[in-house]
Amino acid sequence: MTDASSIRNTHAPIHPDWWSKSVAGVVLGFSLAIAVAGLFAWIGPGGPAAVNKLQFIMWLVVPIWLGVASVCFLFRSGRQAWLWLGCANILAHTALLAARSPLLH
Repeated sequence: MTDASSIRNTHAPIHPDWWSKSVAGVVLGFSLAIAVAGLFAWIGPGGPAAVNKLQFIMWLVVPIWLGVASVCFLFRSGRQAWLWLGCANILAHTALLAARSPLLH
């Protein structure tokens, strides 16, 4: 039988890409949060000029950002976190540009 102390020491150590995941979550997560909040501002009810919507959008950025920064540690590697969050940023900012397009208004 093995004791509990030897079982605790068999866990894999924190990989060096922990920093990469953290930076991806903070940098790309902020960019993604800004894009998603902007999408809500433009597509949401009343458009960007709705009463009190500016304050709500401002406060919406932080929970989205923290959610992305928390989820980024579920990726297998830092490279995968950068790729997925980078693609999500490209899609979100493209959708934001499309939502602001004069063709839709």
